[in-house]
Order: sequence, then structure tokens, then C-alpha cells
Amino acid sequence: MLGGPDLAAGRGPGRGGPAAGRRRRESAGGGTAAALVQRAVDHGIHLAAQVLIYPMLDDRAAARARDASAPGTRGRLLWSRSLDRLGWAVYLRGPGGTGPGSARPYAVPGRRTDLAGTPPTWVGVGDLDLFHDDDVAYAGRLRRAGVECELVVMPGMYHAADRVAPQAPVIRAWRRSMLAHLRHHLVVPDGPSA
Repeated sequence: MLGGPDLAAGRGPGRGGPAAGRRRRESAGGGTAAALVQRAVDHGIHLAAQVLIYPMLDDRAAARARDASAPGTRGRLLWSRSLDRLGWAVYLRGPGGTGPGSARPYAVPGRRTDLAGTPPTWVGVGDLDLFHDDDVAYAGRLRRAGVECELVVMPGMYHAADRVAPQAPVIRAWRRSMLAHLRHHLVVPDGPSA
């Protein structure tokens, strides 16, 4: 269930209308979902909720100095700094830039300065994930922009651990938290519209 591309019709509190929906993706797909939501906000499309599962938000993650207080294995299991550099290099190759005045303003969602208008967001990441610091910072920036944001950091969880051990109790609790966010913000219509 986690990670499939998903844009579903629904209604959230104060976000009604046929275009209301949600975006849910993981890793690089989480970054893509965040970019899609940013574009939707810019075009006046209201979404009921956003779920970002250990999203890959910022091309600068691999270049940052390692936090001395971070667990020693952060960014070393399944997705490393070298893979992150390669992934971003392939994705961002060629001219165009990533800023607001560039040809590709949505390419790196973590670089966006104005996050106001973003739908209620759930961000989930493990404390051993390379994206931990960026995801925690993004959640903080959403909150400072007035966006309702639930941040769930799972101790001992590395990148894509939910794929490796989907039935582990900690992963099941993590998934329940994400689903509770969606249930809270989506109201499924009772039947076909007339």
C-alpha cells in the first residue's frame, strides 16, 4: 500500500470540490509529489492532504557535513550519499536551474521558499535515513508557513525499511499514523454523485 502513485478524489475540511484530493509517494516519488503539490498550490488547485514518505526533497543533502550527533549509520543503509549525488545529477542534468525564475522551478521542492497554502502534510522518515535532516527541516518550514504538518520520525528506521520489513511492529505503527492522517483529512462521498 505504501508508495503507489495515487491521486484520489475526496473532500477535506475546508477543501471541498471535485479537485480536492491527496498526493502520496515515497523517496524520489515523495519529492515528485511535493513538487506536484507546490505546482497545484501555485495554480489554485486545493488538495485535501499530502503524505510524504521519506521524501527526497533537496539536492544538497549529500553535500552537507555529517551531523556529529547523528547516528553513525545515518545515510549508509540502502540509500547513501553517493547514490543521492548520482540520482540528483541524473535528474537535474542540463540547463534550466531550479529557482523560482528558472525553467524548472519545481525540480527541487526543498529549495522552495514559500510553502504557504500547502495542504495538511504528513512527513515520515527514519532517524537513520539520509533524508532525515532535510525532511525534519521541511516539516518545520511547513509549520512556520502555517501549514498543519505531522512529522513522524521512527528510531532505528533506515531508508525504505518499510519495504524490507513491512510487518515489523514499528513499521505497522508508522503506517497507521499515515493512514490516520489521510482518514482525518479525506471524506469519501457516500455514493456516486448525482
